[in-house]
Amino acid sequence: MTKKDSFVVNRIKSIGYAFKGALLLLKTEASIKIQFVIALIVTLTGLYYQISLTEWMVQLLCIGMVMSIEGINTAIEAIADFIHPEHHNKIGLIKDIAAGAVFIASVFAIVVGFIIYLPKIF
Repeated sequence: MTKKDSFVVNRIKSIGYAFKGALLLLKTEASIKIQFVIALIVTLTGLYYQISLTEWMVQLLCIGMVMSIEGINTAIEAIADFIHPEHHNKIGLIKDIAAGAVFIASVFAIVVGFIIYLPKIF
């Protein structure tokens, strides 16, 4: 019988795995790299225009939402490719739906960006 790790040790391990996964996404996925650069640009823009605390919260939520959904999309695509490596209509549909979720989050994040920055720019 093996000794189980404590709750705290398991949580620390889980955080390590999550951090490893986030780094893996940033290192290997072109779309996440692009979104990360956009997030940096928008963050610098927020500093330049001195956006409000509420605007920061909304902006950060949008950045987190888009990048998180992109990570889920990447995982869905990897699972789909693992299960059915050759082209299959149902797998294609699943991948399209996952990509559509990223698209929806991105469109709304862009709208939020316009709401925050257009009044400041003009």
